[in-house]
Amino acid sequence: MTLNGRLRAVADLMVAEVREQCGRHEYDGVIQDLSPEGVQAGLARLGEGAPPSDAHDAAHLEVFEEGLRVQFGELELHRSNPYTHIAGMDLACYDRDYAPLAQREAAKAAHLSLWPQAVQGAIASLDRLSQPVAASLVGAVRGLAAGVTDAAALDAHALLVAHVERAAAVGDPDAALGGAALARLMGATEGTDVDLGALATRADAERDRLMGLLAEACAKLGRTDNPLDVARELVRQHPDADGVIEAARIGTEKAIAFTREKDLVPYHDGECLVGLAPESRRWAMAMMSWNSPGEPEGPSWYHITPPDPSWPKQEQEEWLEVFSDTTLPAINVHEVAPGHFSHGRALRHVSSDVRRMLQSLSFVEGWAHYAEELCVEEGFSADDPRFEIGVWLEALIRVTRLACAIGVHTGSLTVEEGARRFENDTHLAGPAALSEARRATFDPTYGRYTWGKLEIMDLRSRARRQWGAAFTLQRFHKAMLDLGSPPLGLLASGLQL
Repeated sequence: MTLNGRLRAVADLMVAEVREQCGRHEYDGVIQDLSPEGVQAGLARLGEGAPPSDAHDAAHLEVFEEGLRVQFGELELHRSNPYTHIAGMDLACYDRDYAPLAQREAAKAAHLSLWPQAVQGAIASLDRLSQPVAASLVGAVRGLAAGVTDAAALDAHALLVAHVERAAAVGDPDAALGGAALARLMGATEGTDVDLGALATRADAERDRLMGLLAEACAKLGRTDNPLDVARELVRQHPDADGVIEAARIGTEKAIAFTREKDLVPYHDGECLVGLAPESRRWAMAMMSWNSPGEPEGPSWYHITPPDPSWPKQEQEEWLEVFSDTTLPAINVHEVAPGHFSHGRALRHVSSDVRRMLQSLSFVEGWAHYAEELCVEEGFSADDPRFEIGVWLEALIRVTRLACAIGVHTGSLTVEEGARRFENDTHLAGPAALSEARRATFDPTYGRYTWGKLEIMDLRSRARRQWGAAFTLQRFHKAMLDLGSPPLGLLASGLQL
């Protein structure tokens, strides 16, 4: 389906996202021009043309236009962060089975032929790359070339690696955006004003609530000692590497059946397969690759990555703890049903290109995170306290991300202090805690999981009050998901609350 000019201008500044998450494969074999000149040209095209006739869609589109102006115009994040450049060059999108192999291979070759041009633009843009961001992402930059044999592409890639390595060695040690910039970034992309102080206070209150729920759940196991110590014991009980995918498959079937039985989402169609992640995506332990709304009907894939048997035993054990009998069920719910897979099915039913394409990450991740607590409320695995323990553990990691992002970018926390907060407030320790804290430097909005969840829960309370006896979870969830993945600031008006 052809996009109108105004929506096309937005898509042209979000090429990697709309290609894979939305299934707009006219962008196959294309790399977004992130050179200084390319970004300016893209920004100049925003807002040209008539808005959508639907008032909500018009507002939704305007939020994304403003978010792009802030990201690329005001804050110029393409100058300080390789994240968007990496996403643009990434070839893993062609490993998804959305089209015949020959078609995908041709697109991949066309994409790869543009690497020299993309690298030239990236190096021209990345003149503000800080040491912490470069150090955190240099491995991801190197990994782009896995499996690549094209000499010209590899020569270009080597130049980008050297540029990022140089910044990792001698770049500015301060990666903080500043409080005003972080608030502007979060608010503009979600169509709302953000008070970071109030949000940090809310994060602390949510942490305290979750700690109380974790203690209550541990007491159901007869444990009254430190709940985080209990959790650290529980995560050591997990399938072996050969059994992880089968455990996820069984858990997925259970989550889908429960979601259908309770009618928690408006659509229960589609097929979700569980299997080993493609080699290009094995940096992720577990992820949903949904059948995108712009693609023909097909299966979604819940990809699982067991540890590599060549790794040291300790690293394999730490990786497997993510798939523990306590935490894997919560991950299944988040990634599959009623989380991302269910959301992806709903996107295929929405009424407009704006709602299918322009996906608020805070809503996407907030919905899936909300789904975890929703399943506790609705009695999923009610006979096994480990399920809710896993939900609270995952939630503590997410809320600590929110606190850490605010702290690192306002200057109230160093990365090392952020790592200590992860060690104090979650079951993570050592390298895992440090890795989570470092993520704040290059993914400053990674508090979106908790922020989105809290906004959805606040809206649900409001709907209960206003709808009274007419409130049902089914009505509330359908009303939200019929909006697609709306910016958080438009949720209430979209539901006429």
